[in-house]
Amino acid sequence: MPVDGGLPQGIDPGKASVARMYDAMLGGEHNFAIDREAVAAFTAIDPQVRTLARANRDFLGRAVRFLADSGVRQFIDLGSGIPTQGNVHEVAQAASPGARVVYVDNDPVAVAHSASLLAGNPDAGIVDGDIRRPTEVLSSPQVRKLIDFDQPVAVLMITILHFVTPAEDPAGIVAAFRDALPDGSWLALSHATNQDRPDTAAAVGQLYRSKATSPVTARSYEEILGLFDGFDLVTPGLTYVPLWRPDPGDEIPENPSEYWVYAGVGRKDA
Repeated sequence: MPVDGGLPQGIDPGKASVARMYDAMLGGEHNFAIDREAVAAFTAIDPQVRTLARANRDFLGRAVRFLADSGVRQFIDLGSGIPTQGNVHEVAQAASPGARVVYVDNDPVAVAHSASLLAGNPDAGIVDGDIRRPTEVLSSPQVRKLIDFDQPVAVLMITILHFVTPAEDPAGIVAAFRDALPDGSWLALSHATNQDRPDTAAAVGQLYRSKATSPVTARSYEEILGLFDGFDLVTPGLTYVPLWRPDPGDEIPENPSEYWVYAGVGRKDA
């Protein structure tokens, strides 16, 4: 529903949206001038931000293909963002027709475009929800309709938990979703780190606090590894995004720490 200035209801015209910024980084069209201005400021801090965004998106595709090859037929994508190329349902359903996918986001533009894209796809849906309230997400009609919690489920938390502050207890959020999953389920996660580029991480954090709807909290290797409590990481463990099971022919960066996002996939065992 439009409001003053033609923006959908629920949008703060004075703040960039993290979902729309990511869309802009990936070359999408569902973003506003304020989002592009914030990405320009981000690029001044880290000139390869668009390359980093693409590497993160590529990790998502590789992780979903790995999970599908591992027998997963159900996916919950938390903080899914605005649809772009290589969406989870496209990758999962290409690998396994009939795979079921639920997207979760609280950005009005992301929810609206997801609903439009998924119209007519009986095996995918969108939930207007916030990962900070796991019980509400897990009990939502779309999740209950599409996800069978007696069968393995893959929960995807791709560059979303660094928008959760320490006070909001990211480890507790992950644990709430983990505890709802049956044994044999999976967690795929990527997260900004301050491990090797603390100055860059601090500058980006300040940018998001001043210009965007959500702050960024970059975390150490140990803090991010701790989010996998209750999951057994598969090879190669927790690593920089371009190093997680690259496809044949992928270029391996000489300095992978320049891609200051860690990624990993873990399995919940009994």
